[in-house]
Amino acid sequence: MGNKELVQQLVKDEVLKTERIIRAFELVDRINFCIHSQKCNAYKDEPLEIYEGQTISQPTTVAIMTEALDVHPGQKVLEIGSGSGYQAAILSKIVGDKGKVYTIEYLQKLYEFASKNLEAYTNVDVFKGDGSKGLKKHAPYDRIIVTAGAPVVPKSLEEQLAKGGKIVIPVGDKALYSMKVITRGEDGIIEEDIGLFRFVQLVGEEGWKD
Repeated sequence: MGNKELVQQLVKDEVLKTERIIRAFELVDRINFCIHSQKCNAYKDEPLEIYEGQTISQPTTVAIMTEALDVHPGQKVLEIGSGSGYQAAILSKIVGDKGKVYTIEYLQKLYEFASKNLEAYTNVDVFKGDGSKGLKKHAPYDRIIVTAGAPVVPKSLEEQLAKGGKIVIPVGDKALYSMKVITRGEDGIIEEDIGLFRFVQLVGEEGWKD
């Protein structure tokens, strides 16, 4: 099984539905974002160990979150939790040359890993820091995606979201998280739940305490 077959399975399972997102998954080979000992498992639909007790998310989860985020070419996106860089790479292909992806990682070893994996992605900037507070310097963002579970939706992320923008974030109690899609509409914040997931914890000032 290779990346092509993995994408075909995600389409068959109806978690990948949108043409521009399917194309991004086709262009980004998951094996390039796995640590050496896990490359043999790159095309399995399951989370894989990377460093610091963290994981590269299950492809189904990445697909569901990316579809929910509804990213378009030319948009500015903030990712909280760079991890391996896999999600940022997919977002890079969707926003294209006229768009921009900012991704921020709390853990030094993962910051280095993601930075290396994303070197060829010229529309992606990787930062080291507390992602629970967002990245105010480049706000506002059209889309914000959080790839770790939070106890609540960080206020900083809501404040850094542009009008009409969306946040996709898992919120819960460390064991199980409800995936929330938050839209900043004309009349305020609209919130939708799209399912339950397991995630590593979002550590930081507005997340779980280290």
